Amino acid sequence: MRRVKRFVLSCLMYVLALPALADIKIQEVTSEGGITAWLVEDHSIPFTAVELRFRGGTSLDMPGKRGAVNLMTGLLEEGAGELQAQDYARALENLAASMGYDADRDTVSISAQFLSENRAEAVELMRMTLQEPRFDQDALDRVRAQVIAGLRSEEKDPNDIANRAFSETVFGDHPYGTSGRGNLDSVAELTRQDIFDAYEAVFARDRLYVGVVGDITPEALGEMLDTLLLDLPAEGGVIPGEASVTLDEGIQIIDYDTPQSVALFGQPGLDREDPRFFAAFILNQILGGGSFDSRLMTEVREKRGLTYGVYSYLVPRDLAAVYMGSFASANEKMAEAVDVVRSEWSRIASEGVTAEELQDAKTYLTGAYPLRFDGNGRIASILAGMQIDGLPLTYVETRNDKVNAVTLDEANAVAAELYDPSRLQFVIVGRPEGISSTQ
Repeated sequence: MRRVKRFVLSCLMYVLALPALADIKIQEVTSEGGITAWLVEDHSIPFTAVELRFRGGTSLDMPGKRGAVNLMTGLLEEGAGELQAQDYARALENLAASMGYDADRDTVSISAQFLSENRAEAVELMRMTLQEPRFDQDALDRVRAQVIAGLRSEEKDPNDIANRAFSETVFGDHPYGTSGRGNLDSVAELTRQDIFDAYEAVFARDRLYVGVVGDITPEALGEMLDTLLLDLPAEGGVIPGEASVTLDEGIQIIDYDTPQSVALFGQPGLDREDPRFFAAFILNQILGGGSFDSRLMTEVREKRGLTYGVYSYLVPRDLAAVYMGSFASANEKMAEAVDVVRSEWSRIASEGVTAEELQDAKTYLTGAYPLRFDGNGRIASILAGMQIDGLPLTYVETRNDKVNAVTLDEANAVAAELYDPSRLQFVIVGRPEGISSTQ
């Protein structure tokens, strides 16, 4: 309880330097060409942040081409139009602008930040990135080598090994079942044409979401949207169907010579649209959501000293929802740690949570929420994410109300429905003692 109060006090002190959530006014802007964006207009500093999200992400990889979307995304900063890689980087530096590129299972993102005085030039660089990527062979070879080096490193990392095994077990042949970064063989075989094919699958208007924050009017934003995006194809590659989640009670042990084993565990989760989601969100905070006061941290770390940290987290992806957790423990302590996690999973299902736990979790979650809005770039990212999740313009204002509206009876009813020890599966990488695979 004292930790929660200290955290909330620090939140309140920090929030004094942030805009009040009520002051974040989101406008929906539609360009003459029909492209929609969400805008938070702020003319206090001559600076603008833009977040572009394209739904589909690495799940759009064609069969046998795993890693193509990830590699393509890494090549976006390697030149566009008439500018080769070094010239492109120099142009961004001269403008004091920045652009970031990322790909995950569900989205490809482009994040840009620039000064108002350089808006036209920065937007032109973004336009070239989106519409005239070069994908030069020398750049492809260089970035491919970087990706392969990362994949080789992942093959020796127990956490990465566990993640790969868990995904394969849960999602099977679905793109979620393998790493979006590909594997050594698939990445080595990708051609320049494969990269162009991935580009055409990703960048289309039918899967586009835009968040903008800063020194720009709705009228100027409309013009910018058409300049940047109107010439993109109307439709991109086919997004795969929903993934089947295969999770049953059991343990999979992957032998690896290390004094400390790594464990991932999980069961089926809830979609973001599920009416029980906010209750599940609060319950997860109580069970293992990252606080030192969580039940898992208390039972596994504080009382028994079995780990430095244990966490649980809801993972509501676009095409499947799982509920996961992770921890590491010495080989001789892993069996006991697994038993404690199982016990706490069963206890919250059968006993629910207390009124004090519920209120502490609400206090923590509502106090932490304003801290997310700590800059134009972060807010632009939130705006794009809200659109992808199907949330309304008013969500920022009402989110904490939704958290506070969850009653104890509702939370405990959801706990009984959600937590399913019979489907809680563990993947352990290491040489744990006193425990063996059941699969």
